[in-house]
Amino acid sequence: MRATDSLHHRGPDSQQVWISADQRVGLGHTRLSIIDLSTGDQPIGNEDERIQIVVNGEFYDFERQRHELERCGHLFRTRSDSEIALHLYEELGVHCVQQLRGEFALVLWDEANQMLFAARDRFGIKPLYYTVHNDALYLASEIRALFAAGVPARWDHEYFYQHATGPAMPDRTLFEGVHQVPPGHYLTATSSGLRIFRYWELAYPPADELWADRRDENVFVEEFAAAFSEAVQLRMRADVPVGCYLSGGLDSCAVLGFAARLCNSPIQAFTLTFDQAAYDEGDIAREMASRAGANFRSIPIKQSDIADNFADAIWHSETLFSNGHGVSKYLLSRAVRDAGYKVVYTGEGSDEIFGGYVHFRADMLQHNTRGQDATDIQRLLQQLEIANSVSRGLLMPAGETGSLTSVERLLGFVPGCLKVFAAQGQQRQTLFDAGFKARFAGRDSARLFLDSLDLPAVLKGRDPLNKSLFIWAKSFLPNYILNLLGDRMEMAHSVEGRVPFLDHHVVECVCRAPVSLKIRGVTEKYLLREAAKPLITETVYRRQKHPFLSPPVTTVPTERFHQMMQDTLRGPNLASLPFYDQKKVIALLDRLPAMSESDRVGWDPVLMSVLSACLIQDRFGLPSKSIGNDASAGAWRPVMGNSRESVRTTRRLARA
Repeated sequence: MRATDSLHHRGPDSQQVWISADQRVGLGHTRLSIIDLSTGDQPIGNEDERIQIVVNGEFYDFERQRHELERCGHLFRTRSDSEIALHLYEELGVHCVQQLRGEFALVLWDEANQMLFAARDRFGIKPLYYTVHNDALYLASEIRALFAAGVPARWDHEYFYQHATGPAMPDRTLFEGVHQVPPGHYLTATSSGLRIFRYWELAYPPADELWADRRDENVFVEEFAAAFSEAVQLRMRADVPVGCYLSGGLDSCAVLGFAARLCNSPIQAFTLTFDQAAYDEGDIAREMASRAGANFRSIPIKQSDIADNFADAIWHSETLFSNGHGVSKYLLSRAVRDAGYKVVYTGEGSDEIFGGYVHFRADMLQHNTRGQDATDIQRLLQQLEIANSVSRGLLMPAGETGSLTSVERLLGFVPGCLKVFAAQGQQRQTLFDAGFKARFAGRDSARLFLDSLDLPAVLKGRDPLNKSLFIWAKSFLPNYILNLLGDRMEMAHSVEGRVPFLDHHVVECVCRAPVSLKIRGVTEKYLLREAAKPLITETVYRRQKHPFLSPPVTTVPTERFHQMMQDTLRGPNLASLPFYDQKKVIALLDRLPAMSESDRVGWDPVLMSVLSACLIQDRFGLPSKSIGNDASAGAWRPVMGNSRESVRTTRRLARA
């Protein structure tokens, strides 16, 4: 099957397909064997073969659940963790997702009830896409598999505008008619149609309740340390070696520190190093590896390496980049696989639950003012502005944001992350084709994003910082961080990333903590910092957040990556793209040499996203149709998709 073949990189160890007797439903799976190397092939059927399942990802604590299911009389065909979802479904139906712990996407066909059931993990660590084409439902781990199955590849013009000017939606993609199952949701498909249900949500206590909690901070530190240690230990379970991605940041160092304490042998740590000192954390990572007794390996990255691999990384991510860091993770994963590793710990998710980015610290100082001295706030904000110099234009707003009054009405303030999206959106609009821009004139992208969320139920009466964390977790985390800094760059080289910070027990623990333990002054991730202190170096403990970024493409004109950007944006690829006015883009490129370095860095994410769009247009062979003929604008269907499997039915059900 062409669709399953297109996912070979996600599972090179085996490939299997199941087709129903009436030929209406098909499930395909490409396997990366990690647990049960000999009997874990999929699809897996239940005892009477009337339920079939394919799973991408890992379930943790599955041995305990397996034992309980066996006591209930269930017979297991494999020793794989994936099979527990099959038998939990027999016991609990679609509500089995409440019992699953891990990072996963699954698709299941229930013959007796003539129902397809698909689900995605709580945070979107694993991808799951779907579309309806010619009256058939297709699901897949990557969008390319849908195209390989015959789904036409076209831009979604309306969503491209949304993505370029505001937060990314949790259920949309850049491609017409292709949707994703939102994190924490499941899909059912029957003869009555498709339905999407939420099964989990972030739950922050009301601000007054958190303020009234006067327990000693050590209680929270110990509670978090216990939850996180358990999450790390559960993720050690594998029948192959487990390595660790390591930077000079607190997150990956904390993961390594906890893992090393639990492991009886040295862990292999892999670290990216850069040829520009401001972005290189090799020495800090090496010191941490020594502290943890880990084996250390550095992977040097040059701008020329990013240029050589940029198109391939874009092809695997199926989305837009704002920095070369996604390519760096792509190269890191390739080195890990070449070293013989299939599984690694990663530190993603920590910034999203603790408020690690600079805009979260600004929100804390400006809007969580209860108990803070006004003079101290101004002093700390000045310190924060200095600290922001490295990430300007990517993580803090640079320039005008336009009106965000609708956001302020809904939330009571404007989160810094929405200012970042809006500021970059204003920059992109100056480069848009006049017809494309006019078509969506007056559109409020931030408001449309917020309208897709159940704000009253989740955020009413909550702390401003927790509101900001929620917004980020619904937009940037699943659509960017967990894609091009996570699953897609890892699985491009058949590497599985395990994310202990996004164990839902850990996240629920952090949600219950007072915001003053997440950010204290300008010190981010205070609770994690204190919990990890005995296990990390003093350098890491004292160091403030430095976002994982590759050197900007605009700052070194002599580098090959810069030249590739210039050639692409001045050439026929951009001319064929239906969103940007090439003359405006070229005029910007011509102004770059005269700009200050900070202004060039401020434009870098915008130019990177334009470059990404050019390469998506080219690699996917997207038609350059006129904007007026785009029938997809405004269209919406319930969506769901999956990561290492395939499902197809000629009428309703599809491919994953």
